[in-house]
Amino acid sequence: MTQRIEAMHRRDVTIAWAFIIGLWFSIAFVAIATWNLAPSAAARVLLLSAGAVVLVFNTAAIAAMLRHYREDRDFIYGLDLRFLDEARGK
Repeated sequence: MTQRIEAMHRRDVTIAWAFIIGLWFSIAFVAIATWNLAPSAAARVLLLSAGAVVLVFNTAAIAAMLRHYREDRDFIYGLDLRFLDEARGK
């Protein structure tokens, strides 16, 4: 059971960090692709600041979620595995 919990947790952590990396790349791509569309330097600063706030808050939220998952890993994934096993008829 411990190995299964560890495998599920590791997969969830990998997916969460992949999402964060994808988010950072997508925000950077949008900033670069729309740089010339901003009407002024002030608008660019405002848009970059808003993008940075989105990145910081989303990264912090997912890091907090992962920390919570690590603290309660056995309970959270133990429930999941028990219900999955029951659904399979084990």
